[in-house]
Amino acid sequence: MITTLRDANADTGGGKAATLAVLLQEGLPVPDGFVVPFAARRTARADPGLSVSQGLRDALAWHLARMGDPAVAVRSSAASEDAAGGSAAGQYESVLAVSGAPAVAEAVRVCWVSSLSARAADYWNHLNGNAADGEPDMAVLVQRLIDADASGVMFTPAQPHDDTRIEASWGLGLSVVGGTVTPDTYEVASNGGIRHTIAAKTTRLDRDGLGVVARNVPEEQQTLPALDDATAATLAGLGHRIAAVFGRPQDIEWAIADGKVWILQARPITATLPPLPATAPAGDPSLIGTPGAHGTVTGIARILHGPADFPRVQPGDIAVCPYTDPAWTPLFRIAAAVVTETGGALSHAAIVAREYGIPAVLGIPHATTRIQDGTRITVNGTEGTVTAAQD
Repeated sequence: MITTLRDANADTGGGKAATLAVLLQEGLPVPDGFVVPFAARRTARADPGLSVSQGLRDALAWHLARMGDPAVAVRSSAASEDAAGGSAAGQYESVLAVSGAPAVAEAVRVCWVSSLSARAADYWNHLNGNAADGEPDMAVLVQRLIDADASGVMFTPAQPHDDTRIEASWGLGLSVVGGTVTPDTYEVASNGGIRHTIAAKTTRLDRDGLGVVARNVPEEQQTLPALDDATAATLAGLGHRIAAVFGRPQDIEWAIADGKVWILQARPITATLPPLPATAPAGDPSLIGTPGAHGTVTGIARILHGPADFPRVQPGDIAVCPYTDPAWTPLFRIAAAVVTETGGALSHAAIVAREYGIPAVLGIPHATTRIQDGTRITVNGTEGTVTAAQD
């Protein structure tokens, strides 16, 4: 019923697990684990709550014991996920820092249930109209959790002489992919040169006895680089290896613990990433952030603090918010652009904005107070600017 991660394949365990299996076989540093295949969820369909059977619970306990009963990360590996035609970034659930067979069984169920979520159906319907093709197959990946000192996302070059883009912050990578922190950004050139922008990383996520906890970063550490140049170069080298294995540019999640780099995920890059901006000229009245998704749009700014504010958004409005999480994805079908206070261009929100074809500017500090609700603004997602619209 359960297969080791090294033996996973796309037909039974989904693309995410199969990709990591290939990387393990290639000698890449991937945390060990196992896969609950599609067949287990198909069996569970008879129960409206998608309960985990006793047989599967026993199998989970056996495999966890074989690993030494560590804390694990439990993540979706759906049939259509992490593909060239759509990343489904953040659309399905992940549960981190889970310990013990009962908790892992519940986390597996949470992943299964997320395959039926309205946001996932909306995502696929918008992207390619296949939401009506029946319930998606969902396998579940269980891996040893890496207690990361730093982590983030890396995009390998689209062309041989392009730069590798890396975003990094302290602690677990949820803060980077979820856009709740503005990360450090590194560009590693093909000639080995490194350019970086260091952000004020005020919060971090870490494992504790109850799961994942948010902590404040000590003030003296907030503006220290999350990576030194040697580590950034090491990551870029791993990225080139991974892209060569799959023959195309890759979106890679990584973590560093006790000086060792780990690869947590790799998938095709689905849309073109805007270049980092040049320094704004003196006197420029624009608000400057990170270019997240190409395009320029003018519309009415709607200041949003959570899903309860969604009804205020009309087609063509521009969503201005602290950050977005997967629950915000349906809003991307209505809003003409998105502006956030935190986050980077490699976050899930930016990836989905690029797939939806709407401009996005990330990481403008205090955007929800610097931009007035109801005013007309112009968002340039290619250059990373927000300006008052000229009537």
